[in-house]
Amino acid sequence: MNPRKKTIKSKPIIHFRRSLFWDVNPKNINAKKHSRYIIERILDFGEVREIRWLFSRYRKNTIKKVMNLPRSQVDPKSKSLWSLLIR
Repeated sequence: MNPRKKTIKSKPIIHFRRSLFWDVNPKNINAKKHSRYIIERILDFGEVREIRWLFSRYRKNTIKKVMNLPRSQVDPKSKSLWSLLIR
């Protein structure tokens, strides 16, 4: 396995707030399969606990890539903030 391709670290599972993922059942969210969706949602609406989990779960480069995708769902204001905070 190529270590560069690994984007998810093995960290504890978090139980997502229903209000964070209001449009789906949080129990059906897979951290590997739905990484883009999770990253976008937490960057926009996450609380401190969820943001800590996000950065413990995904690499900074993965978070940056998702945030800078052409059709990223991250709000422009959130994107500006996170662009300054993630270096």
